[in-house]
Amino acid sequence: MSERKPLWLLAAPAIFLFLWSGGYVVAKIGLSYAEPLSLLVLRFFLVLVLMGAIALFVRPPLPEKAADWGHLAVVGFLMQSVHFGMVYLAMKAGVAAGTAALILSLNPVLVAVGAPYFVAERVSWKQWLGLMLGLCGAAVVIVSRSDIDPPSLLGFTCAALGLSGIAAATLWEKRFGLSHHPVTANLIGYGAGFLGLLPFALALESFRFDWSFEFGLVLVYLVIGNSVIAVGLLLAMIRAGAASQVSSLFFLTAPVAAVMAWLSLGDAMPMAAWVGMALAATGVFIATRPRARTDASSEEPQPRPR
Repeated sequence: MSERKPLWLLAAPAIFLFLWSGGYVVAKIGLSYAEPLSLLVLRFFLVLVLMGAIALFVRPPLPEKAADWGHLAVVGFLMQSVHFGMVYLAMKAGVAAGTAALILSLNPVLVAVGAPYFVAERVSWKQWLGLMLGLCGAAVVIVSRSDIDPPSLLGFTCAALGLSGIAAATLWEKRFGLSHHPVTANLIGYGAGFLGLLPFALALESFRFDWSFEFGLVLVYLVIGNSVIAVGLLLAMIRAGAASQVSSLFFLTAPVAAVMAWLSLGDAMPMAAWVGMALAATGVFIATRPRARTDASSEEPQPRPR
């Protein structure tokens, strides 16, 4: 008899979807007040201060093995330095918030391709069908918006590198991740992200910020909503479920982010984009449906490659 999932885990996909999608729009607003890498370094520093204060009261256990420290640092570097760093540079180069989210929605395809080899996780034909529908839906939205805000070559390249970063982080977390205390995981992960970006920010940018009340709200959202809650939920869902199923949520973050950008930033939404969103949502539904349990042998976990 399978264990019943806790309520927070059942609600995690919807909470993550809202917070992660809104992060693209809020980050785009924040880039009008700061340079991309400087904004991220400030964001990660504030996260470390927040999590450090929490750690003083919670006193979470630290990883016992050096390898565990390394795995948490690798995931943090890939997720924070590579993924966020490249995405912020892409948006600074002119890529719209919705378009950046749409490019990043290709993450499930990369994860599905890598999962059988990296985490010995089988991907069913229904999941492949859902992933392909989601890919087609994302492509429809991207093409329909290309006449309005075509990304520059630099912006597109940065977005593609950001995509590779989050796909690699997802696979690494699924392959090597353990159930570490979330405060510990955040401290190590964001510490790695902070140290990974700091040299580039110091060398390439001025570290000047246009301080205002609105910029303060941007930081609150990015630090608490995006960095602490959303990323924590993402890593928890990766540990609790199949990597390819969890990552397919990114097919929904794209249309949700595009709608948010339309409402808050005035980014146009062509009619064809709505069709693509519906197609992507259908793909997510198919890809994330639980597998049918036909016999006891199907419940046996596959051994991980060594």
